[in-house]
Amino acid sequence: MPTESVGETNYLVGLNLSGRRVVVVGGGSVAQRRLGLLAYSGADIHVVARAATPVIESMAAKGNITLELRDYVEGDLDGAWYAMACTDEADTNAAVVSEAERRRVFCVRADNAREGSAVTPATAQHDGLSVGVLAGGDHRRSASVRTSILDALAGSGTSGISDTGNKPVGVALVGGGPGDPDLITVRGRRLLSQADVVVADHLAPQPLLAELAPHVEVIDAAKLPYGRAMAQQVINEILVDRANAGKFVVRLKGGDPYVFGRGFEELEACAEAGVPVTVVPGITSAISVPSAAGIPVTHRGVTHEFVVISGHVAPDHPDSLTDWGALAKLRGTLVLLMAVARIEQFADALLAGGRPADTPVAVVQEGTLRSQRVLRADLATVATRVRDEGIRPPAIIVIGPVAGFTVEGV
Repeated sequence: MPTESVGETNYLVGLNLSGRRVVVVGGGSVAQRRLGLLAYSGADIHVVARAATPVIESMAAKGNITLELRDYVEGDLDGAWYAMACTDEADTNAAVVSEAERRRVFCVRADNAREGSAVTPATAQHDGLSVGVLAGGDHRRSASVRTSILDALAGSGTSGISDTGNKPVGVALVGGGPGDPDLITVRGRRLLSQADVVVADHLAPQPLLAELAPHVEVIDAAKLPYGRAMAQQVINEILVDRANAGKFVVRLKGGDPYVFGRGFEELEACAEAGVPVTVVPGITSAISVPSAAGIPVTHRGVTHEFVVISGHVAPDHPDSLTDWGALAKLRGTLVLLMAVARIEQFADALLAGGRPADTPVAVVQEGTLRSQRVLRADLATVATRVRDEGIRPPAIIVIGPVAGFTVEGV
């Protein structure tokens, strides 16, 4: 078993894992922090774990990984190009590393880097560049240096993690953007690099978690559609509790914190407890995802308005606050979020209100990511097409003339 010290003796290399089998043993927060970046690389990821976080379950449901809920057994690394031992059991991690050694598969051991045959550097992406830093096993230092390099490349003039007393305090509500990790704001990424605690949604850009230093506590606050969910009150209590303990907390959300993200509820909870809050707006998926699919939500001479609607409840639900009859009479663009499961009901409500059956509709699944899919239909057929073609959340639905726009090559 290799026991060389981590640091100068390591050979830093970039692996092309696209389409190649990668086995991750363990389904907790340690594995979760690594899976986002692995998935972003295009790896064929197989996770073996007794239990998994909601985010990992979500990745499996979307088809980004395969997940087997069981114990690790000898032979699980068959056909693997790369492996990660990420359980909280030293004996299991050692067994994974041992099998990897026999099979000549490079393996990261998360609980004891020196016992693995590979080490994960602190990484970042910027404008086509991949940055990786190893610091002799000092993960906090490698993360700090990585962040400083990233800030320098971005021209932000900051120096990342600092021990000079300038570290933020309280809670930062950070919008992570529509999915692509490059679409978080410079300020959001800077604050994320300074966090002691990150409370992350499943729609937040998961590769960003791989950039965090090992000492950062990552709390899974996923709210899966019709699945496991952390209660909002519990999330509020965590933010206040960790901040009152002197930790700098980043609440990392997908899109923008104030667009159907319950960000203001969290701000109210913190303000009531006397916890200072910084709000960092994010790029909302309501505009950016259609844009990534070549669809403008407005266009001169075609539409002078667009409306963003939550599809969380059906049109006839007593909690619905939306006037679907009024929406049907608009000539502009309708953008529906969280609406895939009820698209038939929404389409029927708009048709009943007078919206023409041939109104163009575009459904964009996993917008801005490499797995992005675009379905084109009309109001009369979109529900059937969504079912037949297996469209799953997260997806944005665009209704109106602009949804029929196409440009060759986009």
